[in-house]
Amino acid sequence: MEYAYCGNSGLQLPRISLGLWHNFGFADDYDTAREMILYAFEQGVTHFDLANNYGPPPGSAESNFGMILKDHLSSHRDEMIISSKAGHLMWEGPYGDGSSRKYLMASINQSLKRTGLDYFDIFYSHRFDPLTPIEETMQALVDIVRAGKALYVGISKYPPVEARRAMRYLAERDVPCLIFQDKYSMFNRMPEQEILGVTSEFGSGFIAFSPLAQGLLTDKYLHGIPEYSRAADPAGFLKKEQVSQSLVEKVSRLNALAGERGETMAEMALAWVLRDERVTSLIVGSRNVAQLKDNLKALDNLSFTQEELSLIDQILDGATL
Repeated sequence: MEYAYCGNSGLQLPRISLGLWHNFGFADDYDTAREMILYAFEQGVTHFDLANNYGPPPGSAESNFGMILKDHLSSHRDEMIISSKAGHLMWEGPYGDGSSRKYLMASINQSLKRTGLDYFDIFYSHRFDPLTPIEETMQALVDIVRAGKALYVGISKYPPVEARRAMRYLAERDVPCLIFQDKYSMFNRMPEQEILGVTSEFGSGFIAFSPLAQGLLTDKYLHGIPEYSRAADPAGFLKKEQVSQSLVEKVSRLNALAGERGETMAEMALAWVLRDERVTSLIVGSRNVAQLKDNLKALDNLSFTQEELSLIDQILDGATL
């Protein structure tokens, strides 16, 4: 496993981290989840990314992770980076959503209880909440660190202007924003426009989620929509209509280039995200150990020629989801 320093901090993260957004809740197979977590750790994946609402049902990914940690990895706690977040709907009523101090404080206490942890290594504000003053949200993060409930804090999915305000507030209180988490892939290059510049300006790391665009940047959809894929799930985030013929044609051309490089489409897509030195790590979400093994192989070839990068830009031609 390769590791990279997170921004200007002394903390190193694995170039590939394991996310528990999908496939780790009570609705999923527990044994498969356990196998993936243990395999990841054996391969040097030391960072496990959670959120209070991950499941389904919400909270269950944290609970399952806590059981696996207790039964198999408790003696390795100090070798792991465990992150969680709060910001999206978690329970009904006026205090179960958003970014108020009330919600964040209740959320981290619940998340610590579910996971059985004394502290999180990283705790995020999961989203910008326009109804709550940024100062209130950031002060809650500052106090969470000072209370020993998290070692570092981060923010996720904040627009650039609000991200600067948040990072400045944290820096002025000597609790710098360690890391910014956002969606980034060949099909979503928005972070290149401003956010990666903001993270560099404030010395924060950057970690990408959905680097495979919910599975589109694999060979999965080249011949239609598989029955058990995310696009086939009516409750999923990837909709059938997003799997357009034009996107599939682009993936087909990218897949051919990946073959020339001696790797799978997924491996090349992950390596492409890591080509930018401002990207500390990326988060993969795997359905099973076989998928995770394929994802980790991306680290075998992280280099691109200028010709390859130019061809990729030409194929993408501004493609977005």
